[in-house]
Amino acid sequence: MVPLLLPSSPIHSFPATPKLSFRSKPRPIIRAAAGLEVDSFTKKSGYLFQLSAFEAESLLDYSPSRIAAIYRRKPLILLRRLIQVGTTFGKWFGVRYIDNLMERSDQMFKVRAAELRKILVELGPAYIKIAQAVSSRPDLIPPSYLDELSLLQDRITPFSTEVALDTIEKELGLRIDELFSEISPEPVAAASLGQVYQARLRRSGQVVAVKVQRPGVQAAISLDILILRFLAGVVKKAGKFNTDLQAVIDEWASSLFREMDYRKEADNGLKFRRLYGGLKDVFVPNINMEHTTRRVLVMEWVEGQKLSEVKDLYLVEVGVYCSFNQLLENGFYHADPHPGNLFRTFDGKLAYIDFGMMGEFKQEFREGFIEACLHLVNRDFDALSKDFVTLGLLPPTAEKEAVTKALTGVFQDAVAKGVRNISFGDLLGNLGTTMYKFKFQIPSYFSLVIRSLAVLEGIAISSDPNYKVLGSTYPWIAKKVLTDSSPQLKSSLQALLYKSLRARTEKALVKIQREEANSRVVFKEILYFTLTEKGSFVREILIEEFAKEVNGVGNPNNNQSAYLEESSLLSYQPALVSEILAMLSIIPELPPELQQQLLRLPADLARRLISRASARTIQRIFL
Repeated sequence: MVPLLLPSSPIHSFPATPKLSFRSKPRPIIRAAAGLEVDSFTKKSGYLFQLSAFEAESLLDYSPSRIAAIYRRKPLILLRRLIQVGTTFGKWFGVRYIDNLMERSDQMFKVRAAELRKILVELGPAYIKIAQAVSSRPDLIPPSYLDELSLLQDRITPFSTEVALDTIEKELGLRIDELFSEISPEPVAAASLGQVYQARLRRSGQVVAVKVQRPGVQAAISLDILILRFLAGVVKKAGKFNTDLQAVIDEWASSLFREMDYRKEADNGLKFRRLYGGLKDVFVPNINMEHTTRRVLVMEWVEGQKLSEVKDLYLVEVGVYCSFNQLLENGFYHADPHPGNLFRTFDGKLAYIDFGMMGEFKQEFREGFIEACLHLVNRDFDALSKDFVTLGLLPPTAEKEAVTKALTGVFQDAVAKGVRNISFGDLLGNLGTTMYKFKFQIPSYFSLVIRSLAVLEGIAISSDPNYKVLGSTYPWIAKKVLTDSSPQLKSSLQALLYKSLRARTEKALVKIQREEANSRVVFKEILYFTLTEKGSFVREILIEEFAKEVNGVGNPNNNQSAYLEESSLLSYQPALVSEILAMLSIIPELPPELQQQLLRLPADLARRLISRASARTIQRIFL
């Protein structure tokens, strides 16, 4: 839930508001603000709010057993909710079925989309959160539904301002006029968990966004998760799913419960600012911890517009880069990057707001994910099947050969189009049948990662229908592999380079056709990296390969003529020779220290040959 950023210049004063003073009398919850609809969630689902103080305190953290224990004592509320949800969705699907029978589906499309949005608002935050994720996929959702569901991101009917101000005073222990010199008379944005007011701190004069939690969300979400968890168990048994659907619900619910505690969101925001606030063209607002509690959060106000409204392709790229940096560099990532949480500031930066739903991607899984991307793009489907085991998507007992064959069939066509044309959404869609056949399982930690990437690609597609997240970020992934100090990634890259080198020198099937100027740039970059300290493992591979080839020629046990015919590095290949000559012409342009490193390569090769010859001699003497 985020502030709606205003498309005007930074404000200096607010519209005149009546003087606010401490109010001792409680205000009714159900009340319409001027010019606004009644809060339909409270009106239709307000009966869910009936939790005692002890019950509410016991639900500060997600616990399926505690939720079940509470509602075992409230069977009538549970039954009423089941009837409400069942009849509400049943009526909607019923009229959709009638539309199909009467052949008026197209005419009624917008009407039914609007009805669905109203239904989700009435049922509350759990259903809204699911719809928010779906609303960020324009490639999957019809435009009419997309337009309606996108309104769920920050334009939900707000609850009473009087209730919100009472909550602020109760949580912070001060009167409104003691906290703020000015505050907007109505919320500037409202979402599933709360709503935002614009205010000015009395003490410092800073303009801030004040987020206040919607009453009753904890009780409503708890009961709905209990119902969804039960249904997930039934579906898993009936459909014989391999994935633990209840564990996926638990992972999502845990993140949702953390999102309902604004103190945790504040900590997330500070950490996110520390890790990513320094990235180029990324802005992360500061959090005011002094005025933040479990149900009220105060943060720096940001001026700008929604990223989805300005169609800024450059900032989309910035967001993609930042998200992959989150996932693969530090492992602390924004798990809810829908358009309502991403903004373009007036000075052209990408602003992240709302840090309630964050995820942690462990080091071993980050490395496994990078390796999987690397192996996918390079069509190493045998290694990809092993990556899926590492990531927990496949059980270790799976038949690797059969999986490799199936993955080849699934991904071959997609990868053949080139890395720039690989769609993350298409890959997931094509994988469905194979996942079921080989008992793939979606680990609970991975569900948030998949959601984050899918939503991210959806935002990008709204600006550019041909945009591909994996294709755009593969150069960054490749650079990460080349420069990372992880032994696992270096080992993976060595194996990949070894295979590529053998394929290039043995078959020479691929001929790179570029302009001469571009070829020189590419060769220079490759040579530069190979001769630096970070490229030492590449030099090691090259020396080892040359040593094997030369050693094979001098080995009396080999059939020399046959060996020379098969030898990949020593066979005459005009294309390879021309590329070597091009590389030699670049040497004078290298820094002196790299030229010295290049001159040391023959000596390193000679030492490797002497070592091999010595080992062979010892074998002949003693074996």
